[in-house]
Amino acid sequence: MSFNYKYLLIVLCLWTWFESLAFTISNDGSMRVTLKRRNFDTPSLSAARIKEIVHPKGLRSIDKNDSSENVLYLKNYDAQYFGEISIGSPPQYFNVVFDTGSSNLWVPSSRCIFSISCYFHSKYRSGISSTYTQIGTPCKIPYGDGSISGFFSQDNVKVGDIIIKDQEFAEITLEGSSELLSLPVDGILGLGFQDISIGKVTPVWYNMIEQGYMHQKVVSLWLNQDPMANIGGEIVFGGIDIKHFRGDHTYVPISQKGYWQIEVGDVLLGNNSTGLCDGGCAAIVDSGTSLIAGPTTIVTQINHAIRAEGYVSYECKNTIHHYGDSIWESLISGLNPEIICVNIGLCSHNGSHITDDVIETVVHNEDQDESSTTESPFCSFCNMIVVWIQTQLKQSNLKDKILKYVDELCERLPNPVRKSVIDCNSVSAMPHIAFTIGNKSFALSPEQYILRVGEGCSAICYGSFVALDVPTPQGPLWVLGNSFLGAYHTVFDYGNQLIGFAESA
Repeated sequence: MSFNYKYLLIVLCLWTWFESLAFTISNDGSMRVTLKRRNFDTPSLSAARIKEIVHPKGLRSIDKNDSSENVLYLKNYDAQYFGEISIGSPPQYFNVVFDTGSSNLWVPSSRCIFSISCYFHSKYRSGISSTYTQIGTPCKIPYGDGSISGFFSQDNVKVGDIIIKDQEFAEITLEGSSELLSLPVDGILGLGFQDISIGKVTPVWYNMIEQGYMHQKVVSLWLNQDPMANIGGEIVFGGIDIKHFRGDHTYVPISQKGYWQIEVGDVLLGNNSTGLCDGGCAAIVDSGTSLIAGPTTIVTQINHAIRAEGYVSYECKNTIHHYGDSIWESLISGLNPEIICVNIGLCSHNGSHITDDVIETVVHNEDQDESSTTESPFCSFCNMIVVWIQTQLKQSNLKDKILKYVDELCERLPNPVRKSVIDCNSVSAMPHIAFTIGNKSFALSPEQYILRVGEGCSAICYGSFVALDVPTPQGPLWVLGNSFLGAYHTVFDYGNQLIGFAESA
């Protein structure tokens, strides 16, 4: 083999190798990581759900002096978009979700021997890394139906071509959820704020900035919604790629540090208000879930409009049948909507249930064993019905038509366990659903908020809206996951505490 031929072969090999890298460094100092995408299947949709809001007490690192009052919401990662990082020297590779809804980096540990899911994923081996530093502080991280646990360690972490030195992360030794088995990822790289970091660990992104790698304190996210494309998306650390959006970004301030949380206004169903958020609601912008979660009051209206499967609540139907006229008359007379359910005896002043002989004889209260201070379903349904009727009144509908519509809503309540099945043939006729952000409407087409599994006659369609009810003062709350982020290129501006949205290209 001649020298020239060998030289050409080497050049071609190097070119092929560089082309295969899932990251690039730009002249402006930003660093791009190409995201992989897993197409939806039924198991991934079963795992993709928002569970509840919890106080983190008992779920943080074991630190008796930790008096944090942060509120965490639990989610099961469906991991539709993910990328590769490495930890240690020599590098050990892991697929991770780049998650703006959490703040810790965690991967399975070589000491994870009692959790089956650990045997299906890459595990970090501290003994073979020359840059490993022992910490050993135990930790628990909230996840889905429980938590995962392990301990903190320190090592170098490589993201793209950047090596973050002495990064603290969690080695997981017990993965308590069997749903982790179905994930194509090994761990999570959180991009939230340190305020919600378990154990107050400094997040990876903070260390990128502090170690001088980033010229701009921004992270931008583009998710490719084309299921046939080779590239699933791109996350840019320290910059913005103008190829991935059209027009200008609309920037809004972070309303509460911790999560990437903003204020949203009214949610529009077609051109019509859904009522509850017209005075403002909170929203967490979260790349770690594909779903859009929000108040039952609005998700039920969406379910009805797109004919999604739901469940029938006889508590709801009996509330409207017994008290619909009273609620109507109260709203017509101008009574404050917030006290209507108290006046008719279904809620107390603190939101708890007041026994009503009429309704108790008609329906069995499944929550009768709960504490008397817990809000009853009758009180909850009454408050929802007030919003539903009030919203319809603004559209000048007749009483009988409104009460019939509300009765139908009681048959479309979002099921907390099962996904909402949609008729795939009717998707094109469904309304746009828009969120008001920064006094601008950000609409989702049916094709953007319907999740399709399979092709042709075997395809199954699901709605991406699920219920998440968070009481005040934290709620009402939305979680804007990848169904929203796929439609809008998103800039997370750490330096100015802003989030920007522009139409994805």
